[in-house]
Amino acid sequence: QVQLVESGGGLVQAGGSLRLSCAASGRTSGSYAMGWFRQAPGKEREFVSYISWSGTDREYGDSVNGRFTISRDNAKNTVYLQMNSLKVEDTAVYYCAASSLRVGVPYRSYQYDNWGQGTQVTVSS
Repeated sequence: QVQLVESGGGLVQAGGSLRLSCAASGRTSGSYAMGWFRQAPGKEREFVSYISWSGTDREYGDSVNGRFTISRDNAKNTVYLQMNSLKVEDTAVYYCAASSLRVGVPYRSYQYDNWGQGTQVTVSS
């Protein structure tokens, strides 16, 4: 079991930046791919980004592509999400998740085994 704790959320004006962190503990020796999802009130959970265990493969949702960057530091068991040019519509609770999927990209939430508690990101106009 892997425990995940997100941090770095907060209130920011449109056009600003935030960096989210996700610290993993527990059985981190596994080769987990990591993902970020978000969920706004009244909406379904949305795929934001994915990074493979090695960090060589990365994917982004269409709505954040070109503005967000995912990265990881396996020595620190931490994954990051750098969010630039934030928009009001980026407002949501952001979750990190770990996936043991070995083939393909886990775009769906059910493909992830462990989840953090979420961190709120609010972008004001």
